[in-house]
Amino acid sequence: MLSVHTQILVHNLECTIRNSHCALNIVNSLTLELNMTTTLRWGLLSTARINRALIPPLRTSARNQVTTVASRDAAKAKEYAAQWDIPRTHGSYEALMADPEVDVIYNPLPNHLHAEWTIKALEAGKHVLCEKPLALTLAEVDAMFAAARANNRILMEAFMYRHHPQTLKVKEIVASGKIGKLQLVKGAFSFNLTNEADVRLVKEWGGGSIWDVGCYPLSYARYLVGSEPLEVSGQQYIGRGGVDESFFGQLRFAGDVYAQFDSAFRTPFRAYMEVVGSEGVLNITTPFKPTERETLLLKRGDKVEQIQVNGPELLYTGEVENMADAILNGAPSRVSEADSRGNIATILALLESAETGRVVKLS
Repeated sequence: MLSVHTQILVHNLECTIRNSHCALNIVNSLTLELNMTTTLRWGLLSTARINRALIPPLRTSARNQVTTVASRDAAKAKEYAAQWDIPRTHGSYEALMADPEVDVIYNPLPNHLHAEWTIKALEAGKHVLCEKPLALTLAEVDAMFAAARANNRILMEAFMYRHHPQTLKVKEIVASGKIGKLQLVKGAFSFNLTNEADVRLVKEWGGGSIWDVGCYPLSYARYLVGSEPLEVSGQQYIGRGGVDESFFGQLRFAGDVYAQFDSAFRTPFRAYMEVVGSEGVLNITTPFKPTERETLLLKRGDKVEQIQVNGPELLYTGEVENMADAILNGAPSRVSEADSRGNIATILALLESAETGRVVKLS
């Protein structure tokens, strides 16, 4: 059976090079198909701090390797490459886009640059793993996935927790009916942001706690409920840079299911999820950055059951391997287009509610 990328190549050849775009697709598909026999070569779009979480799992993967880093400062790129033992560098983002020896690009840029540079990478024939939040508007989300489809490339939002065995186990428990009918999902993600120059305090750049950490409990709740909210309401505390330094929200889903969450940049560290059903409560004490060994607490009546879940040594391993599965084997991304779009739509509705003081209905 032909691989997915070989099938794409055949389809493009059938176009008989009707136009330049078709010709570009043929070249990109052929180049990628040849590379599939070895490993996926990753390029890092900037020297962002979060890269340090992705580099180790790329290095331990049999199907992935980090080969290149780009910065707008050539000297900085070389210094970073020496620090992390990355063989190749570029002194501009454009050079990384044009590099034929890069198959996948990781985009950890500030939120307002996600759409622009992800689209440029996709149009250059690269697959893209883009940090959350994927974009700041629905129009950007739609344009990004349109570019992915037009260029036969994989685009995935980087919610690493979604790939961890603990998250999959939680979904399994809820779906099994062990807690009865789902009624409420509660969660929080907060910490004290002390760096006054942090980009997350720049409103025009997509700053604010809901975009940075509130997106996690929102994503988690929507995943467990398995549908989009019907309506949302939100309140916020506006602080430094005009961003929400605290956000408080409630979501109503079909079937009388609710979700509540809060996020903050001015509160001690908190990260948890609680799932309430008609017959039990499931507590996840480390939902967003689970480790190699986690314990879920399932309470039914007076009994508390401890459920052990083992995970990979490196948190981002599942994300990296799912990306490889999608590219090499045509497997579905665990964070789909509909999922990413739904999370952005929910965040935008919550922000609208907080700004207007009204409940906002989602179509």
